Amino acid sequence: MAKTEMIDSLLIVILQNLFPVAEKILMLPNCCVLVDNKRMDVKPVSVTLEPSVKFQIHFSISKRKIKFSDVPPVLDENRMRDRLELSFSKPSLGGGEVEELAYDKTRSAGHVTFLNTGVAESLCLKKKYTINVGEKIDACIQPYFDYELKQFQVRTFCGVPKRTVLLEDIKDFLDEEDMQDHLEIYFQKPSNFGGEVDAIKYTSKGGVKAYFSDDMHKPEA
Repeated sequence: MAKTEMIDSLLIVILQNLFPVAEKILMLPNCCVLVDNKRMDVKPVSVTLEPSVKFQIHFSISKRKIKFSDVPPVLDENRMRDRLELSFSKPSLGGGEVEELAYDKTRSAGHVTFLNTGVAESLCLKKKYTINVGEKIDACIQPYFDYELKQFQVRTFCGVPKRTVLLEDIKDFLDEEDMQDHLEIYFQKPSNFGGEVDAIKYTSKGGVKAYFSDDMHKPEA
């Protein structure tokens, strides 16, 4: 990254006619903008990009695991877990051999992992399953999603975008929409060292960022 910054600096010094619009504006101590017959001096400053994080989350429906809920703890925790496993193990009710079962009495919910595939999918289609814990309870059945984090990247480089200018010390003479239009008109003019504006956003409590789409046009005479 250091090499790139050095090359950019040389281009600025040697090839002055190729200065980007933003670079030229940033060299100005301030920009005098006329808004509703009122003069306003705004200060152009550079924008620093913060470190960013990029990642992808892949998820799929488990073929052997389900979630269940609406099962209040009518027995002590160990007995509840045993009764739940017995209930989910009954093929006559649509269950199957249980490999693992977890139950959280504070949420009246848990999950079940079956030994074989097919059972979980069948129960999810039913959406309800009768549990016998001394009394019959219709548990709510939902699919269990497996999540996998992929392509996790942390970009620690803090750069300065070449086409972006942050303007500070803006006075709220008009509402946000009218003020943004005046600012865009000002920075659209090559005579103000501006150029074609790609995007602009003004907020009354902060500043405005202008994104230029091309290199600087020569100021009109």
